[in-house]
Amino acid sequence: MVLNLDGIAVIGFGEAGQTFASAGGWGNRARVYDRLTDDAATRDAKWADYQAASVVGSDAAADAVAGAAVILSLVTADQALAVAVEAARSMAPGALYCDLNSVAPETKRAGARAIEAAGGHYVDVAVMSPVQPAAMVAPLLLSGAKAEDAAQALDRLGFTNIRVVGREVGRASSIKMIRSVMIKGLEALSTECVLAASEAGVLDEVIASLDASWPGADWGPRADYNLDRMMVHGLRRSAEMEEVVRTLDDLGVGSDMSRGTVVRQAAVGSLGLKTPPVGLLSKIASVLNRRAKAA
Repeated sequence: MVLNLDGIAVIGFGEAGQTFASAGGWGNRARVYDRLTDDAATRDAKWADYQAASVVGSDAAADAVAGAAVILSLVTADQALAVAVEAARSMAPGALYCDLNSVAPETKRAGARAIEAAGGHYVDVAVMSPVQPAAMVAPLLLSGAKAEDAAQALDRLGFTNIRVVGREVGRASSIKMIRSVMIKGLEALSTECVLAASEAGVLDEVIASLDASWPGADWGPRADYNLDRMMVHGLRRSAEMEEVVRTLDDLGVGSDMSRGTVVRQAAVGSLGLKTPPVGLLSKIASVLNRRAKAA
């Protein structure tokens, strides 16, 4: 199979895929597949996403990756390994497979074994910020034997904040996973804190006390942002935190706190509040009301 040097394959076309394709101006250079096109209930909406970004939609992952020089995997954490295995069956030898998913180092190493057995080159890519609003300036950490080649390819695709951190698959994802202990853990802790404070009628006092203990932290706006992210992305973040738990357990350091984050992120994300109201008080009220109805 001959490589199409201008060919980009994108597997997974959710927020990240749509943001990158549109901001990077990939247009018809990109062949895209998303499994939501397999479901009659979501197929039309996903094809509309393809058209909005001017990319070439595909009915199967095999069609998207065949002949592509660069393959970007942008799926949910629980699908990352399965997608790598599937892509390995159809990708061209010599293609760069860039796994941008938030998964444990061992999950990426398993994906690398599948890709490299098929003659491809696997690169571990960690996206170190939310894709919105950063888009093409989102920090990317790369590791793997072909990380330098992938950095050049991603630069040509319009990414502007790329750093190679090593030749070992799993190094970039280790940085991302261990960082998430704090980032997503603080989201869960701050949400647990403000929900309890609101129910106790002491929210203002608690936030004032936190601000006094951490001058400049602005815990009100921070808790507002954290809760917003959990309402919109809690289920995805919970799946990512499962990979964090796996990372910590593989390292033998324990994962008790992160296991709690898995539960709290899923609890908020499962409420279905995908369009959060403005302001911390309104967000707290919507979460508590939805939980009360569910109970």
